[in-house]
Amino acid sequence: MPYTPSGFFCDRLIRERERRDGEGSLNKPLRFNGQDFNALRQECLQRKSPFEDDSFPATVESLGFKELGHKSNKVKNIVWKRPKEICENPQFIVGGASRTDICQGDLGDCWLLAAIACLTLNEKLLYRVVPQEQSFSEGYGGIFHFQFWRYGDWVDVVIDDRIPTFNNQLVFTKSAERNEFWSALLEKAYAKLHGSYEALKGGNTTEAMEDFTGGVTEFYELKEAPKELYKIMKKALLRGSLMGCSIDVSRALDMQPGSAASLLLQCKPSQQKDSKVRLVRLRNPWGQVEWNGPWSDNSKEWANLSAAEKEKLQHQSAEDGEFWMSFEDFKKNYTKIEICNLTPDALEDDKIHKWTVSVNEGRWVKGCSAGGCRNYPDTFWTNPQYRLRLLEEDDDPEDNEVGCTFVVALMQKNRRKERKMGANLFTIGFAIYEVMHGNKQHMQKDFFVFSSSKARCKSYINLREVTQRFRLSPGEYVIVPSTYEPHQEGEFILRVFSEKKNTSEEIENRIEADHPVPAPASVGEESEEDQQFRTIFQEIAGDVSRRSTDMEITANELKNVLNRVITKHKELNTKGFSLESCRSMIALMDVSFMDGTGRLNLQEFRHLWNKIKQWQGIFKHYNADQSGSINSYEMRNAVNDAVMCLVSHSGFRLNNQLYDIITMRYANEGMNIDFDSFISCLVRLEAMFSDRASEWNSFNSLNLSRPQWLQLTMYA
Repeated sequence: MPYTPSGFFCDRLIRERERRDGEGSLNKPLRFNGQDFNALRQECLQRKSPFEDDSFPATVESLGFKELGHKSNKVKNIVWKRPKEICENPQFIVGGASRTDICQGDLGDCWLLAAIACLTLNEKLLYRVVPQEQSFSEGYGGIFHFQFWRYGDWVDVVIDDRIPTFNNQLVFTKSAERNEFWSALLEKAYAKLHGSYEALKGGNTTEAMEDFTGGVTEFYELKEAPKELYKIMKKALLRGSLMGCSIDVSRALDMQPGSAASLLLQCKPSQQKDSKVRLVRLRNPWGQVEWNGPWSDNSKEWANLSAAEKEKLQHQSAEDGEFWMSFEDFKKNYTKIEICNLTPDALEDDKIHKWTVSVNEGRWVKGCSAGGCRNYPDTFWTNPQYRLRLLEEDDDPEDNEVGCTFVVALMQKNRRKERKMGANLFTIGFAIYEVMHGNKQHMQKDFFVFSSSKARCKSYINLREVTQRFRLSPGEYVIVPSTYEPHQEGEFILRVFSEKKNTSEEIENRIEADHPVPAPASVGEESEEDQQFRTIFQEIAGDVSRRSTDMEITANELKNVLNRVITKHKELNTKGFSLESCRSMIALMDVSFMDGTGRLNLQEFRHLWNKIKQWQGIFKHYNADQSGSINSYEMRNAVNDAVMCLVSHSGFRLNNQLYDIITMRYANEGMNIDFDSFISCLVRLEAMFSDRASEWNSFNSLNLSRPQWLQLTMYA
């Protein structure tokens, strides 16, 4: 289920502080569940007992929640065993990691195993995920660890080595070598990351590849391949990208073992009889079956090449799973190609042309920032918005077109982990709009009603990540990520990979308030309603003998004063203010609060009434149907108007997280906000903007920024 509001923002704050300290990088991964591998292993060695992981115990809960849950017959005979209980002389890796180390068990995670097989072909990437110097002999404490990329951060996942078995055989992934266990332990760590083994059932190979590399993956259907695909592939190789391809089961060649298989590619232009032939080299990670058409190992085409050209292309005749084919044959015989673009921190070679990457975290909140796609114009504008600045054109002398190439990737977070609570993948997508230079405002409804998108994802789809490549002129744009339907809550991460320099950042609302708060009206300017308030105030305050000299009223008396007048406004459709709201008003307006009087005098009361009248006018404007409530999506603009009146300095920013909290704190189940809640919200905002609140830094031991402090106190 979604985070609780306070939990979400506290977690986000923790992540921001960790990143400031360098945590979450490849060299300093976060500790998943706070577990420190080295410290835990040392403890186990000192007490001479193997590690038992309480955060992912050897129980049914770690197996699953439905097909592998308590009610399933499949789990009754499963026994968790350590490798030393399964065989003699267990080894972590035997003779180097290879594709034969990955044999599927009784779990539908072939997508994960295909990614692991591809990983074995790149040792540098493999040993980032599978740290070396782990064994069942020296330093063995029944504990192992693996590292994964998780929504913008690298995390180190610690596990014990108890593995599910049936009749002393591994139930899930295993190696062809009975005494080799690195792949089974890697699968367990990945299962822990997502909550259970069953959570790994069904998926896409690219999901795991991104979690192993931190990269962004592009898909291309070869029957709809763009004309520049070969160039895209060549550039991908120059950037150290991983590439794979697959064939639909219905079109499978003899070489294809299954739908989850993937093949690596290498592009080479070859000279043949004064004409260029575009070639690709492929490798089947599952076995030795190869292509036997033109440019296969023993085909006649090789006879026309010189020995030097053959050596340059590394041509050899061997049943090793590697082969060449022409690019045209490749497009005819394969269905799809996937390109996993790696981040600069994953590439150590300085000679590689690296991507420029920007990353933003966000959240869709029901009733506030979950506006759905453009089919819902009344709410689409409330979605999170991200400003993209494309600063430099591509440096490509072979291309006559100008522009900036970039890849946008929108990934929804935690949906696999939340499956056991009924969560499914949302249908997600994004659109890109061009905006004026220097724009820093959250774009409003009219902008999207009267503006066409400059670019957008090909389709909204229920995948973990939607990715697409674009080329646009240098300039400033706004990216709007959304679910297809409105009111769907979830977290996401938006990444932009560009060939040249770019910047992207979330657009926050900046409240410009150059004018001072209007002063309370003088006695001579009192309206008939003001005079009525004054009379009621004097009646209530003067009746109390102990306050005959200093007329003051309590929260309960304030409630009576306000409600005797405010309920006459039939268009507000309100039953009046609650006692709690009136207590908040007194806390705001009682200038002598340090003395703890908890009451308002006449001057304080008049100042409060002027504020309420101002806010009442704003509420009436947005309550055009006189229903007595404001739609939660309209609340953003209503708050903006009110803050314009209460902020005494310019440029203060109410960030999107604060709008989300306001909705969660004050909206009812129908996502509407009544007059009492509207005033209560503004009273609290006023208090947070006040001079008293400006001293928050003096007691801010958490080292929060002002916006972070506002978020936490608004929800309190």
